[in-house]
Amino acid sequence: MIVKMKFINISGPRDDIDRVTDVYLSKYEIQLESALSELKTVDNLRPFVEMNPYRDALSTAEKFAGYLENPDQITPDTSLGLDDMFETVRKANEDYEQLQDKKEKLRKKIDEYRSRQQVISPFQPLDCNLQEVLNYKFIAYRFGKLPIEYYHKMQKYLMDDLDAIYVEGERDDTYVYGAYFVSPGESPKADAMFRSLHFERITITNEYEGTPAQAYRQLEREVQKTSDEIDELERQTAQMLAERAPQLLAAKNRLEELSNNFDVRKMAARMEDNKEDYYILCGWMSDEDVAKFTEEIKHDDKVFVVVEEDRETYFGEPPTKLENPKIFKPFEMYVQMYGLPAHDEMDPTVFVGLTYSFIFGAMFGDVGQGLLLLIGGGLLYHFKKIPLAGIISSAGIFSTIFGFLFGSIFGFEDIIQPLWLRPIDHMTTLPFIGKLNTVFIIAVAFGMGVIIFAMILHIINAVRSHDIEAAWFDVNGAAGLVFYAAVVAVIVLFMTGHKTPAGWVMAIMFGIPLLLILFKEPLMKKIEKRSDKMEESKAMFFVQGFFELFETLLSYFSNTLSFVRIGAFAVSHAAMMEVVLMLAGAESGHPNWIVVVLGNLFVCGMEGLIVGIQVLRLEYYEMFSRFYKGSGRAFAPYSKKKGKANR
Repeated sequence: MIVKMKFINISGPRDDIDRVTDVYLSKYEIQLESALSELKTVDNLRPFVEMNPYRDALSTAEKFAGYLENPDQITPDTSLGLDDMFETVRKANEDYEQLQDKKEKLRKKIDEYRSRQQVISPFQPLDCNLQEVLNYKFIAYRFGKLPIEYYHKMQKYLMDDLDAIYVEGERDDTYVYGAYFVSPGESPKADAMFRSLHFERITITNEYEGTPAQAYRQLEREVQKTSDEIDELERQTAQMLAERAPQLLAAKNRLEELSNNFDVRKMAARMEDNKEDYYILCGWMSDEDVAKFTEEIKHDDKVFVVVEEDRETYFGEPPTKLENPKIFKPFEMYVQMYGLPAHDEMDPTVFVGLTYSFIFGAMFGDVGQGLLLLIGGGLLYHFKKIPLAGIISSAGIFSTIFGFLFGSIFGFEDIIQPLWLRPIDHMTTLPFIGKLNTVFIIAVAFGMGVIIFAMILHIINAVRSHDIEAAWFDVNGAAGLVFYAAVVAVIVLFMTGHKTPAGWVMAIMFGIPLLLILFKEPLMKKIEKRSDKMEESKAMFFVQGFFELFETLLSYFSNTLSFVRIGAFAVSHAAMMEVVLMLAGAESGHPNWIVVVLGNLFVCGMEGLIVGIQVLRLEYYEMFSRFYKGSGRAFAPYSKKKGKANR
């Protein structure tokens, strides 16, 4: 059902808006509307331009709460006052930033160590003390790298002519790293020769000790030591936050409330009158909450509330809030997927819940598989609150019921006797048609009944919205209902062997409704006493009307036959399970139970998905399209209910 809404105006001294929001409105669900937009007829309205003083502290508290392990298991410390909360967040942020600064400095040290390692790493094979080499007085040295192709040329053609010693380090696919040593007098010649070989020098500073390999390992130890220091700082950070977790969570929760309450100003307006400064809030509340709210503020002389009774004086339609019994609550998901009902429409949730579950059960009738859907979906919905799981569970109830009616349990049809019939075997003889599967006939008959009921719902919705044309002359209105019901009655009488009405009676029953549908436009002009002329000529009016009537008759026929799929899936389900049992060798009396189990799981999953989609298609295209618009807007309270008692 749709919760009835009322539009209210709340006003009071400007500096009292936070108290009213915190003490009163935070306990109720209210969809706030922009007061500046809604109250266009009120003069001297201005917006609030104040900055939210809680936002920065809340952002910091939310950041720290995100760092906590298992915050749901921590009990917030509600004894703190607001000033204490601000101080808690400020001090925690100060200590946190200090620890972060230390960690950042250590990370830079690691980067420096890694950079030095990268320089010395290619020279690790060199067995020389770097401090001694860097302090040679009578030998010149050059560390660097040679392109590998030039290194091979040097070895092949120049080694005998070089008055230098080249000591190779590591090599990769492109370069050979190493160093050459030469006497100072020969160094200009050697340098020129190596430059011609594209030798690139690499500067080694005197900060390295020992051999290149020893220097590399020493740097690795420094990296590990610094990493351990960072880990210790992270442990200190986690410990610091954990020790203050109750206070931080309490601050986060309270600051979140206060920040949300302060943001109410975005929807409020200010009004100055005779040097008095007032705030004005307006929005939608349920009847129940309005009654409780007005009773609660009855003795508060700073709060003034006006409940708007005349819908025409405010802008926009009321938002839609659905409130249904728990068993039908999951089906609100399907309604919302199509579109929420407008305020003057009927809520189709109960209709969807009953028809969807019933049709699903008829198409998927099996005691065992129905119980699996019932239990599995029920458990998922209980623990995870997944709406689709609740829908599956409800559908499983009817699958189990139809399983008993069809005498099927996990595909076996020789364990229990059917309380009604077996879909794959039972046939019925009809006049003019001959033998036809019974479930096909019943499916079509059921579809006729559902279509008639959907038309009745359409008429109710049209009457509630004061739409005369939709109520009387629409293809789903009274005219369409009389025509379709007459056709159904004649078909039922003929198929059951009863005498059909006389020709002139059928002409009236079929003809008058069709004429009303055809001439609905000129009839509405007469009823509404409009004098505007028709946009098209009379000939075009009749041509267009003829084709629209033909399309209407075709849609009645196709929509009715669309329900044959209910019987078709009931038969196909039984046929698929026969195939599974045949593959398992059930005919021999000793079935392969692994095949039986896997086959049941496959059918339950695959066919259950297909049946679920097909039933939803029937809901949307054969039922919803007849009576439901779904043009409503969702009720969106600025905050959730926090309880009914004062804090």
